[in-house]
Amino acid sequence: MFSQTLPDITVTARHLRVGGWQVPCAIGRAGVTRMKREGDGATPAGRWPLRKGFFRADRLPPPDCPGLVFEPILPRWGWCDAPDDPRYNRAVNLPYPASAERLWRGDPLYDVVLVMGYNDRPPIPGQGSAIFLHVARPNYGPTEGCVALAQPHLRSLLGRLRQGMCVSIIL
Repeated sequence: MFSQTLPDITVTARHLRVGGWQVPCAIGRAGVTRMKREGDGATPAGRWPLRKGFFRADRLPPPDCPGLVFEPILPRWGWCDAPDDPRYNRAVNLPYPASAERLWRGDPLYDVVLVMGYNDRPPIPGQGSAIFLHVARPNYGPTEGCVALAQPHLRSLLGRLRQGMCVSIIL
């Protein structure tokens, strides 16, 4: 039986590429690192599987992406970024007793979110949390460690995703 290898989604400091398709992207304000730490503002180098996706159903239709499961973000959803908490680098319901990033935002940055499988099986305290692929700020301002694309490019990427694809972030 013939087995086809899927291309990775490749990220460099300025571009995201899948096959011959390439678009600008934003990365962490501290660049790319092999030594990711919580709060350092760096994007972790490596190869990370895509786990799932979230979207704002009050702002956008469900993404057309057969390669990934998407759930609508609920106003109470957060992502724990407290290294000493048992739910570190996991989704939580807000209010939460430890530090957690709110996923339901006033700006459009998390209107579409792809969760990368970084530091999640199991999470190692302090090595970074909430590494997403999400909507970019205007002019591709830096992220806190995620990868970000303009919303039209992110939606176009969804149509290129296949189950089992990974994001390769290159130093």
